[in-house]
Amino acid sequence: MDPVILDCTQLSTREINAALGGLPDGAAARVMAPWGRHNLAVGLDNRITVRIEGNAGYFIGGLCAGPDVVVDGFVGWSVAENLMRGTVRVRGNASECAGASAHGGTLIVEGDASSRAGISLKGGTVLVAGDVGHMSGFMAQAGILLVGGDAGQALGDSLYETVIYVGGSIASLGSDARVEDLTDDDVLTVKRLADRAGFEHIDPGNVTRVASARELYHFDALAGQRY
Repeated sequence: MDPVILDCTQLSTREINAALGGLPDGAAARVMAPWGRHNLAVGLDNRITVRIEGNAGYFIGGLCAGPDVVVDGFVGWSVAENLMRGTVRVRGNASECAGASAHGGTLIVEGDASSRAGISLKGGTVLVAGDVGHMSGFMAQAGILLVGGDAGQALGDSLYETVIYVGGSIASLGSDARVEDLTDDDVLTVKRLADRAGFEHIDPGNVTRVASARELYHFDALAGQRY
């Protein structure tokens, strides 16, 4: 079956998403001339393949529970936000909050991601080939964030049960984040994820594991009154 062609110069965002949502499982679509268009390929639960041919805007692939989305370019804020299932692959850089609150599925960024990558992650997997900005992994509750390059300041601030792997340097750790020893299971996990993403530059046995120190799990209202 030939892919369905959807041209952003001829169709509104609502029309494009309605057309994508109406495709049967196994179908494919090409979104042409996105030119920074926001909200493309959102809210889809069918198992289709979507290729966005060019740079796109905010919230690409958000709220999806099934499709595989590829963006041949850069994306703006909050790509794959609240992703439930499926894969979103960005063949360029991503702006702020990549993969925010993703409950499942996988976001793959082949370039760099800006600040707050994987913020409030809730079970999804975020794989970034390059660097991530400050506050990445902030309040991340479950899932995995893999960074092939360097991480900015306050990595993993207020981290819960998400595990962060960093191939490069870490500018600083956030509150309640700590470096832990790498286990054999960690090495296997990183290898599996790097192979899936096609990140050949990552050495699974030479990454830094960051996890929660679990000291902020319970709020102590009297802590400031003790002397």
